[in-house]
Amino acid sequence: MKRIWLFLCLLWGISVNASPQHALALYGTPKYPSSFHHFDYVNPNAPQKGEIKFGVVGSFDSFNPFILKGNAPDGILLTYDTLMKNSDDEPFTQYGLIADQIDLAPDRSWVSFHINPNAKFSDNSSVRPEDVDFSFRMLKEKGTPSYRYYYADVEKTEILKDGWIRFVFKEGSQNRELPLILGQLPILSKAYWEQRDFTQTTSEIPVSSGPYIIDSFDMGKHIIYKKNPNYWAKDLNVNRGYYNFQKLRYEYFRDSSVAFEAFKSGAFDIRFENEAKRWASLFHDKNVKSGRLKMVSFPNKMPSGMQGFVYNTRRDIFKNPYTRQALAYAFDFEWINAHLFHGFYQRTNSYFDNSVLKAPPLPSE
Repeated sequence: MKRIWLFLCLLWGISVNASPQHALALYGTPKYPSSFHHFDYVNPNAPQKGEIKFGVVGSFDSFNPFILKGNAPDGILLTYDTLMKNSDDEPFTQYGLIADQIDLAPDRSWVSFHINPNAKFSDNSSVRPEDVDFSFRMLKEKGTPSYRYYYADVEKTEILKDGWIRFVFKEGSQNRELPLILGQLPILSKAYWEQRDFTQTTSEIPVSSGPYIIDSFDMGKHIIYKKNPNYWAKDLNVNRGYYNFQKLRYEYFRDSSVAFEAFKSGAFDIRFENEAKRWASLFHDKNVKSGRLKMVSFPNKMPSGMQGFVYNTRRDIFKNPYTRQALAYAFDFEWINAHLFHGFYQRTNSYFDNSVLKAPPLPSE
């Protein structure tokens, strides 16, 4: 029976732990061994200094990013660590961060995390399994509805001895990602939040668990984060090469056009452009021609997803497949791309474009 179970696990692409491990992979086995020094895609010797400025459209009025009320500032999640950390060169694999070990039941009925005894909050208090349990309960019961959806298949939590906490899943749960979803759980300080109303917005700088802390702010206008000088995990293998800037500054603008002009004047350092018209306009900008502003296009090696039109076939007008086919032929992508999008777009040919799952060319006769 044991051999049959292991065979099925391999067939389904499940990594099964026979004992506590340093990582968990949804497909196959983790790429990096427990002794790895850093992820392959980072520079562990990058300079650790300086300030980078970002521009954001909108405003903010709260430092609680986990509830529906209020608007939290960009970058606030950098003040919180999670149990595990994703690697960006694997489909879905996590390595220990606040949790230094993970134990998954062979039948996937539960997952346990061991809390790193060195883990600390920003006030230098220790992270304990009780904080993890509190974080889970607060997010599921009082956080945004997405957390209730994420954790719906968790039956209960159990605080075990020697720094372990276990999440027991509901019988019959088919959510293979759930152990890794729990690895993404942001960790809150129970001692701090149990004295406050988690459902309310706050302008008080909270006790947090991540690499950055809030340095200063002008509510709704700008916020500056600085590296926590006492961050316990700065030399952890999953963090080497990350968080290289000493400070992060987010400047807020009420209008996207104003933000774009502010960027060209040097008000902030970097902008991610996703509008073809604005990108094209920069080719003739004096700052680009002088070299003061650099335009860099990065090749995207991530699956592109799908953009398109979906017909509501419950309506009579779209029930005929030939009507839908005619509309597809009527959509002149080449003309639209050339005249409206400056030729920057590529047509999607698969639901899995830009990935190994994309179908090859059609088979021959």
